[in-house]
Amino acid sequence: MKKTIFFFMYLFFIACQQSINKEDIQKLNGYWEIKQVTLADGTTKDYKINETIDYFELKSNKGFRQKVMPQFDGKFKTNGFKELIKVIENDNTFFIEYNTKYGKWKEEIISIEDSTLVLKNKDNLEYTYKKFKPFSFK
Repeated sequence: MKKTIFFFMYLFFIACQQSINKEDIQKLNGYWEIKQVTLADGTTKDYKINETIDYFELKSNKGFRQKVMPQFDGKFKTNGFKELIKVIENDNTFFIEYNTKYGKWKEEIISIEDSTLVLKNKDNLEYTYKKFKPFSFK
């Protein structure tokens, strides 16, 4: 009986996972704001306000990520530092490879939608992002 329940739970878990296809990768382009980090032990840290957001620019699965600071006039400030990125596929799983003069690492793309992005690093930290919406005083 326990084996049957475990089997059905496993099938449910597999069925609920979002599959990512090559066309979804272009959704990465744009401004993303960190919303939550889930630690390896399952605890979460929510981010209500962010001073910096991530800007991704990708063409033919290559590009860069840059930290930018939104301004009240709708513009962005940056330090000019860009992390070179490349999206790679391995066994139907997509990864973002980062490359800077300080190091090289990769993150798995867990899910990507028009307004939500989830990335996981080698330490099993999951970063949940939401599309950035410019400041509005209206």
